[in-house]
Amino acid sequence: LGYVIRRHAHDPLLTALSDTRVVVLLGARQVGKSTLARAVAAEVANMDVASLDDRTLREAANADPKGFLAERRRPILIDEIQRAPDLLLEIKGIVDGDRRPGQFLLTGSANILTAPKVKEALTGRAEYLTLWPLSQAELSGSRSNFVDALLNGEPPYVADAATGRDAFVDIVARGGYPEARLRAPARRRVWYRDYIRSLIERDLRDLASAEKLEQVPRLLRLIASQSANLFVPRAVGRKIELSKDTVAAYTRLLETIYIVQRVRAWTPGIGSREVQHEKIYVVDSGLLAYLLGANEQRIRTDDQITGTILENFVAMEIARLAEASESQPRQYHYRQRSGRDEIDIVLETLSGEIVAAEVKAAATVAPTDYRALAKLRDARGTDFVAGVVFYTGPTTVPLSERIWAVPISALWA
Repeated sequence: LGYVIRRHAHDPLLTALSDTRVVVLLGARQVGKSTLARAVAAEVANMDVASLDDRTLREAANADPKGFLAERRRPILIDEIQRAPDLLLEIKGIVDGDRRPGQFLLTGSANILTAPKVKEALTGRAEYLTLWPLSQAELSGSRSNFVDALLNGEPPYVADAATGRDAFVDIVARGGYPEARLRAPARRRVWYRDYIRSLIERDLRDLASAEKLEQVPRLLRLIASQSANLFVPRAVGRKIELSKDTVAAYTRLLETIYIVQRVRAWTPGIGSREVQHEKIYVVDSGLLAYLLGANEQRIRTDDQITGTILENFVAMEIARLAEASESQPRQYHYRQRSGRDEIDIVLETLSGEIVAAEVKAAATVAPTDYRALAKLRDARGTDFVAGVVFYTGPTTVPLSERIWAVPISALWA
């Protein structure tokens, strides 16, 4: 695959290096952080590069962090910084004495913000960017951003899109991990198997006690079965004989290594959002399909599997686009307390503007499919900018005032 695909985070990384002392690129293993960081480093004059996956460098950095940094020129890219976390305290001392921007570009596979001493060390000194598995917009080379278009009240007009489930089976099964995408389906499943094993043996053992790590694969499969649905740790724990607190703790760890993502509920009252049940997603549709034990044929024919994977796929594509957008909205789901009205995705800007989306695996849209969108529009008035129903039909179709049916491929049109 190489670096022929320009990642959405490329230009923001360069921008951050122009005015920030420390820039940190975070993300899961095998999403292309090193490739992106090295490409960015090549555009920065005289930037040194040190990878802590190199055992000799890692041991030197852990044995003498101060000496390790004293021997390296700046600016410098340090890859996999979580493997020598004490370097971060030394970096704090350096940039406190020298406030020039762009001195350190760091990458990490585990979210180093979870360590209290690290959070304190870098506060006010660093900018953080997240790299996710490849989005379909990145793969297609799309220059537009669906989220920004929607918040402008102008969803892309698409005509003659590929229709039906068959058009998306291969896309969602391949997912966005660069190496997995290049493999045939059977070999891709082997890659995912080894990937999960590596995450547990390397990243999670660095972050948590080994006491219950053997339960993580079961927990991850159960989370996959709940993907795109409300996540209730107590109910999940009963199924695998773990306490609510243990399920919550290990789910946070899986989020820390960028394998799952929780999405809070949207309500008009900001404070009440904190007590609503979250939804949970697996960050990559290919990994989700593997965890569900679903091959292309099953994705094509099993209605429950299709609905789960397709909503998860759209929600995570939206998350990637939102992060790369100018509008920078926060992502939520919506569920009325009575349970009567639910909306898959709600995006809200800092100014209170909202857009909302439903995801359907069907190639047609009925009035019942956008009833909740219309009710939310009527309740929120002018704050409601646009609503869309993603479907597997061919064309963007106006359904009602500020509500459209939009082909899923509009996400990368």
